[in-house]
Amino acid sequence: MDLTPFLTSNDKGTHEEGLESIQIPGRVAVAAKGRFLLRALCRSFGGYSRITCAVTDQQACLDYLVAEADDPYSLLICTDYLESGNGFDLVQKARQDHPHLHAVILSLGDAIPAECAEAPWLEAVVAEADFVDDQQPLQAAVMAVLGGHSYRSPSLRTGTLPYLSCPRLTQREYEVLDLLASGLSDREIAKRLVVSDETAHTYTKRLLQTLNVHNRLQAVLKGMRCGMVQI
Repeated sequence: MDLTPFLTSNDKGTHEEGLESIQIPGRVAVAAKGRFLLRALCRSFGGYSRITCAVTDQQACLDYLVAEADDPYSLLICTDYLESGNGFDLVQKARQDHPHLHAVILSLGDAIPAECAEAPWLEAVVAEADFVDDQQPLQAAVMAVLGGHSYRSPSLRTGTLPYLSCPRLTQREYEVLDLLASGLSDREIAKRLVVSDETAHTYTKRLLQTLNVHNRLQAVLKGMRCGMVQI
């Protein structure tokens, strides 16, 4: 899936991750499994003006990096699982072909493959569990790599995952979580549930409170960890 043609520079993001405040000297590429994760990671930049690659598979991302060689990318953010390919393989290949590219991996599997753990091309990895537990882990990882440093989120450094509390959801909350995971906005959720936009926003807000998370991306990731939803 390639969402790049549908990105518009005047579409504002959610400012949930604080990435819009970081000075990134060049293009940004995003590769993630599924429409929801792709859109959520793109929107964390507060706007789409710097993102000129938004795809769900490894080869499409590599093709974009090559096509824009005259105006190179400076940052790649990807998930370890992709619809086609693997994030760790993507980063290895991308950084070998583009040495000045920085990369951050969001590990949905909460782990780094043993063969990659000490690899010089692997700069930053954020475990899904730490993303759910922390409000702005991507910001820390991006700032680290742009500053020339490596980064591993807490559970990857300690080998211990944070405690996971899985609350019981109502039927409506399950419906809203499924729709969020499908990549729908509040307006789209309102149409699907035949309610007002304001009511849909209230449903989403209540879901975040029940799950005890700060934003939609954390809500879906926690739902995945608790076995409540799949992407």
